[in-house]
Amino acid sequence: MKKVARTNPTSCPITEVARLLSDTWTMLILHYLGEGPKRFCELELALGGISTRTLTLKLIKLIQDGMVIKTEAGVYATTKKGKGIKLIEQAMKKYQEKYL
Repeated sequence: MKKVARTNPTSCPITEVARLLSDTWTMLILHYLGEGPKRFCELELALGGISTRTLTLKLIKLIQDGMVIKTEAGVYATTKKGKGIKLIEQAMKKYQEKYL
């Protein structure tokens, strides 16, 4: 049997992206911000079941990851890096339409 070399999972691109987007809220926040900049309360309404604390923590993490910025006016918007998630979102939609 042929041995398969195992790579370090932290250096795997799929692992890195999966870790970045590992929960539903992160993808949904980026989805709604992809429609345009929003205030905190607008995101809270759009996301329906998210708690204020969870949304706050997720936005802080997205800002730290360089995917979202918060303007001086208190508006959240995606960065170029955050906008790149649209490609993943489109692939997920195509997969859902074809297989689910």
